[in-house]
Amino acid sequence: MYPYKILSSRMIYGLALNMLLFLAYSHVGRAESIDELYEKAKKEGGKLVLYAPLSTRTQEVVLPTFEKRFPGIKIDHIDATSDALVTRAVTEARGGKVFGDIFAATLAYITRMRNQKLLVDMALPEAAAYPNNLKGSYWVATDTQFYVAGWNTNLLKKGKDPRQFEDFADPRWKKRLIAEPRDFQLLLGLAKYKYNSDEKAIDLLKKIALNNVEFHKGHSQLAELLVAGQAEVCMTCYSHHFPPRIKKGGPIQSMLTEGVGEVGGTVAIFKDAPHPNTALLWARWIISEEGQKVYAQAGETPAHPKVEPVEKTRPAKIYLLSVDDVKEFPRYEKLWKEIFQLR
Repeated sequence: MYPYKILSSRMIYGLALNMLLFLAYSHVGRAESIDELYEKAKKEGGKLVLYAPLSTRTQEVVLPTFEKRFPGIKIDHIDATSDALVTRAVTEARGGKVFGDIFAATLAYITRMRNQKLLVDMALPEAAAYPNNLKGSYWVATDTQFYVAGWNTNLLKKGKDPRQFEDFADPRWKKRLIAEPRDFQLLLGLAKYKYNSDEKAIDLLKKIALNNVEFHKGHSQLAELLVAGQAEVCMTCYSHHFPPRIKKGGPIQSMLTEGVGEVGGTVAIFKDAPHPNTALLWARWIISEEGQKVYAQAGETPAHPKVEPVEKTRPAKIYLLSVDDVKEFPRYEKLWKEIFQLR
């Protein structure tokens, strides 16, 4: 008996053909530039349907820049909350129709769309520059956001500012802290990426809870409360909310020694997208250094490792949540609510 299986001539032919196709495809993929892809996209009707909950500033900066960069292609932006966009896409798919080309949202919603089999795998050459925790087989991060502490500089004496989240366990912060009631990501980030221990993270937050944290919905509201002097210290603010308010004279400062990070936005392509080459063009451009620099100009924190935000918003130490953490959101949300006695 021979130790190796003998291949038939048909099997050998099939393997050879597949190899030739692979090599040909690889060669074309390497050679095709974004501008060459643009030529294909122009033949699809000059339209890109974008399902994305973008900030006003991002809409005003990024979308027109894309249209100027690629003349003849207009963006039909479907703007709504991520929940509403997912519901719309699922409803359309069940009706046998696909209108969207690109879907953009946080990892939690991207995962939901993937589970509904509405997104396709994509191989983007520009994604090679991204670390594994900022990309997957069907998505690439476009921007990141960070949960950090911040304070009103008029109310907090100089030299008394916090340097780490552990500082808030001190009784001197009693009735001086505000936070967003839905920010269980802080607990998750500390537990998995700072302490590598649920017990230590829970113990810290229980001590902080004894200081009677006051909760307000909406990160913009948290920042505005600080600016107005109606609150002294915020425990779960977004770092990118500070620079524009400081520029306007707001007496606030953020703690950038450490922070919990998450993917703020992603890019993914709809299965059976009406304009597949245009969708691919957007996806490749938006994660390229060129596209990411435009994201930075819009006040976002780019996901691309080589593109710095216009303002300093990245903490020195980052505890970055991954796509694998999404499945654990319900457990940490439950723990968060129990610790702070939230409904």
